[in-house]
Amino acid sequence: SVNFEKTLNIHIVPHTHDDVGWLKTVDQYFYGLNNTIQQAHVSLILDNVIHQLLDTNTNHNRTFTYVETAFFSRWYTALPSSDQKSLKRLISEGKFSFANGGWCMHDEATTHYMGMIDQTTLGHSFLKKELGVIPKVGWQIDPFGHSATQGTLMTSGFGFDALYFGRIHYVDLENRQKEAQCEGIWS
Repeated sequence: SVNFEKTLNIHIVPHTHDDVGWLKTVDQYFYGLNNTIQQAHVSLILDNVIHQLLDTNTNHNRTFTYVETAFFSRWYTALPSSDQKSLKRLISEGKFSFANGGWCMHDEATTHYMGMIDQTTLGHSFLKKELGVIPKVGWQIDPFGHSATQGTLMTSGFGFDALYFGRIHYVDLENRQKEAQCEGIWS
């Protein structure tokens, strides 16, 4: 028999984090150019993910979460209409989804709030117009610092149901773990 008190549930979230310009240009990231700087080929990531999710020869329950709309829009608009239709089916089945959905995953510490609003609105507008979806989950796994503005925008401003972030000061994290306070309402 299974001892559920000792069962550890692990959630693996296959997702993207493709910088829209950091070490390379947008074109270099998208087409996989100049790999002496960094190995990255965003269009192949999307091609391979869709191929795997559509593979009917494999019995799987796979899902994938995409984050940066700047790359996604470029890839999606170049697809043949039959592939766009297949992708829409994957979205309706919950196999392909979006988190954050901004044009990019912006930094928080030094970014002006209008930039945060504009880039998120641009990404959400594309997703709504082309696919009829708006992400419900905020996803900030690579910011350099957090701001109160970001928490407000992603909850009450953009209507996200949840916000996940990846960087936290180690002392803050240790205190939250000790006090069992890793979840909270940020408003």
